[in-house]
Amino acid sequence: MSGVKSYQDLVVWKKAVDLAEMVYRVSASFPTDERFGMTSQVRRAATSVASNISEGAERRGSKEFLHFLGLARGSLAEMETILIPAQRLGMADPEQVTELLAQAAEIGRMLSGLKSSINAHV
Repeated sequence: MSGVKSYQDLVVWKKAVDLAEMVYRVSASFPTDERFGMTSQVRRAATSVASNISEGAERRGSKEFLHFLGLARGSLAEMETILIPAQRLGMADPEQVTELLAQAAEIGRMLSGLKSSINAHV
């Protein structure tokens, strides 16, 4: 992570924050009776991606950072798993879900790359 002074310098963190924002916008159209169900869960999963990246980066240890990057990957998968049935149930626009899933795939690749980079320096 040469040249990186803060987790906020990480492009993957910035993209994860953008993803969380988009998830909030898309889930705003979910039915009100899902407020404490899918809406809450997908928002928590989406914000957890960027949160785990930042928390891991601030831990100062490579092993801890790798652990939190793994948690971020898990949150990304959780978010995807909620969005797919939401789309199937007609709660979310298919084009928006497709865009979110594409962003999630890109972030997943970036997380894998970051993990590989950290492993190479351990």
